[in-house]
Amino acid sequence: MNKKGMLLTILGAFLLILAACGSDKEGSKEGTGTDGGDKQSFDVDFLSILTGGTQGTYYPLGGTFADLITTDTGVKTTAEVSQASAANMTALQNGEGEIAFVQTDIAYYATEGTLMFEGQKIDSVVALGALYPETVQLVTLADSGIKSYEDLKGKKVSVGAPGSGTYANAEQLLEIHGLSMSDIQPQNLDFGESADGIQSGQIDAAFITAGYPTGAVEALNATNGVYIIPVSADKAEELIAKYPYYAKDAIPAGTYGLKEEIPAVSVGAMLAVKKDLSEDLVYAITKAIYDNTSKISHAKGEFIKAENGLNGIGIEVHPGAKKYFDEVNN
Repeated sequence: MNKKGMLLTILGAFLLILAACGSDKEGSKEGTGTDGGDKQSFDVDFLSILTGGTQGTYYPLGGTFADLITTDTGVKTTAEVSQASAANMTALQNGEGEIAFVQTDIAYYATEGTLMFEGQKIDSVVALGALYPETVQLVTLADSGIKSYEDLKGKKVSVGAPGSGTYANAEQLLEIHGLSMSDIQPQNLDFGESADGIQSGQIDAAFITAGYPTGAVEALNATNGVYIIPVSADKAEELIAKYPYYAKDAIPAGTYGLKEEIPAVSVGAMLAVKKDLSEDLVYAITKAIYDNTSKISHAKGEFIKAENGLNGIGIEVHPGAKKYFDEVNN
């Protein structure tokens, strides 16, 4: 082979190597599907799901959702500990995450700019889909002597952080029972701190809004028998008449070792998402979660269904999520 031929051969090999490297780089955002097929390429490399405290329901479910999204879309997704609903809406608005767990009532307040969002309307966040009922659980010890809302007068009660979903639920339930924050000694604790406070005797009771069974309450019941203070049917109806995003609920006998079913009320849990995420990406995220609900091991997984994905949603739905639910339910 002459010198010119050798140069052409070397140049050709070099170009092939460059092409291969370029192909690998382009494919780095795509990955491969669980069936070995290529995944769609998206314009993001990483997604963050804002959840809540480690002893609530959002965090373990968020970890499962992150795995499902990573596996199905190829976009690395992680679940982050946060201050839950109200803080999550603000964090999404500020670009501190892309997806978040939030109560349906809090999402409504945020997008309307009311209550804790007065003057701070959230306009860059929309809904991805509904998840499951979040039960408002008023927790105390079985031997505390507290059996009703009226028994809370003068007691130290954890009501969650000011501006949180739990705080709003506590305030509204106290109101329906003829009480206010001034009738109790309110303590602003998260779920884990509430359980520790009840166990140590530092507080008497705690409002915990989360899907049951809630990790913090289970942990408390493992060392001290717990009691959930009931909401009577007439009080539940009065609450719903004034605040229609509530629904009647019940904590089944056997949960936390309870001997009988406890009547309660709930709001909805949902996923919110940044409005500026692409339609294709949000469609893929929604599909990854709702097509794989059988892989959700948490007890609340049985409530998460595509056919219920838009139930109770009171805010705008992302076009990508709407496209998925329209395809599945029509």
